[in-house]
Amino acid sequence: MKKQILKNTEIEVSPLCLGTMTFGEQNTRKEAHEILDFAFERGINFFDTAEMYPIPPKSETHFRTEEIIGEWSKFHQHRDQIVMATKLIGPTSFMTYIRNGSTNIKASMREAVMGSLQRLKTEYIDLYQLHWPARPTNFFGQLNYNYPSELREDQILETLESFEEI
Repeated sequence: MKKQILKNTEIEVSPLCLGTMTFGEQNTRKEAHEILDFAFERGINFFDTAEMYPIPPKSETHFRTEEIIGEWSKFHQHRDQIVMATKLIGPTSFMTYIRNGSTNIKASMREAVMGSLQRLKTEYIDLYQLHWPARPTNFFGQLNYNYPSELREDQILETLESFEEI
C-alpha cells in the first residue's frame, strides 16, 4: 500500500487509518487482534485509539482498547513500522472515572500520556491528540446546547503549552 507523509511531520502513514473504538466491547480481544493482523498484513500501518475506548464509554471498560492493542504481538514486533495515534479526553463531568474528572489539563495530560504508554506497552506514541478541548463544548451533538457566556481564555493556550511540553 502506498504511504503518504502525515502533514507537517516526517511520518509515513497508509492512506487508511484503522479506528479501534469497538475493541473490548463489540469485538473480543481475539477478534481485535485478528482485525489488526488483517489490516497490517494488507499495508495499513496507521492505527487510532483513545483512553476512553471502547465505545460506548463506561467506567468498567475504559482503557480496554489500549490494553488490547498493547497485547497485540505485531505491534511490538513491527513497532518501527506502525504509527499509533491515541487521544486523551478533555475535562468533563460525564466521565469522572477517568482521572477523577480533573479540570487541570496540564496534570491530566501528563497522567494520561503515561497511562497510555503503559497500556500500549510502548515507549512512544506517534500522534497524541485531544479528544475534545479544555473548554465547554457541545459533546456528541446535544440538542439545544447552551454555549456558556463566560470562558477561561487561557484554557486553549494552556492545552497547547502542555502538548508542547509532552
